[in-house]
Amino acid sequence: MNMLHSLRISTLAVMAMFAAVADVRAQTASVDDTAKFLAGMMPSANSPLVPLTQEAAWQRHAKFFDGAFGQLEQRQISRIRTWADANLSAPKPVMFYMFSGPDFLYANAFHSRASTYVLSALEPIGSVPDLTRLPRGGIASALYNVERSLESILSFSFFITKDMKTDLQSGQISGTLPILYVFLARSGMTVKSVEPVALDDKGTAYPAGENPGAKAVRGVRIVFAGSDGPDKTLYYFSTDLSNAGVKTSGFLKFCETLGPANSLIKSASYLLHEGNFSTVRSFLLNNSASIVQDDSGIPIGYFNAKKWRFFPFGRYLGPIDKFPGLHQPSYAELFRRAQPVDFGIGYRWRTHETNVLLAVKLPDDGTAGIETVSAESSSPPPPPRRPQRPRPPADIFAPQPRDGGFFFWR
Repeated sequence: MNMLHSLRISTLAVMAMFAAVADVRAQTASVDDTAKFLAGMMPSANSPLVPLTQEAAWQRHAKFFDGAFGQLEQRQISRIRTWADANLSAPKPVMFYMFSGPDFLYANAFHSRASTYVLSALEPIGSVPDLTRLPRGGIASALYNVERSLESILSFSFFITKDMKTDLQSGQISGTLPILYVFLARSGMTVKSVEPVALDDKGTAYPAGENPGAKAVRGVRIVFAGSDGPDKTLYYFSTDLSNAGVKTSGFLKFCETLGPANSLIKSASYLLHEGNFSTVRSFLLNNSASIVQDDSGIPIGYFNAKKWRFFPFGRYLGPIDKFPGLHQPSYAELFRRAQPVDFGIGYRWRTHETNVLLAVKLPDDGTAGIETVSAESSSPPPPPRRPQRPRPPADIFAPQPRDGGFFFWR
């Protein structure tokens, strides 16, 4: 009798254990826990993702990201934040980062005090499924693809987009969304909600479930919060920023409703040097209170010297070999009076080679409102010559069947 009683208790215990496991697997992980898991950070204690952190693939992934992001923080991100605190003295609540890919990491490093971030590029939004329901081996494959897609930006500060496209289309997770998750989590943010959003041709935003038309610009709205508490919003829109693309979309109209912003342009494949991107170039000049850029951004000749003041940092060595014929004599002249910088960005990612230009729009009284930069370095340069762009090498810009856009080096 005692043996039967003990057997019954053991059977009930095993059944309870399996029921508990099934209950955990039946739960859906929160977006914040999913972001932390993909970033190699431990999710909350009651998350259904916790058992997956015991897998060797996740533990190796977490160790790799701890090391990679730790080095990046020390080498670049912390130094960018220090530079931004010293030189961006009048931040706007909105920041624009065109040609960004999913690069929230640098958007937040330069403009940590923004409350609304608008990122945009060709890359699709993609999706992140319920990770607890991936097939056997799916977690290891997904984590490996995320690591590969981030390899260049962790090493050099920019994405090689054709590589990222391949890495994040070969598994269960895809597009820019998983990378945004990783960057938000590794930036110390708590992700509160994620929802699709679409823009009609007038720039009106529609939430999930509403269809503004076949030509709508698709995006995602992520609400998150940092350690300081207030909720912030990150938009990422998958859109063609060429003249033809923005002409038929409401993307720039949506951005215009947000008011003047601080803008960031980095590793933008020198597209803003081209006539085919003149609309977005004019938009940035008209709707930015300041622009932080490397030399792949807007050529000096397009700035009105009566309306802008320039603060150069670092060294200008001209474009890398992948972008021949785009040397800017006016940039070279301007950077003869540049102040030093202790971090690297863009294609010239080494600290001793990098160039950073802070362009500040003057208010009506003609003062720049920047107190930390010397008057000597802020003198406007002589009018520059507009650079001539030759036909780019075929291995850099490959047409995408989706909308005739380009693969970018960001």
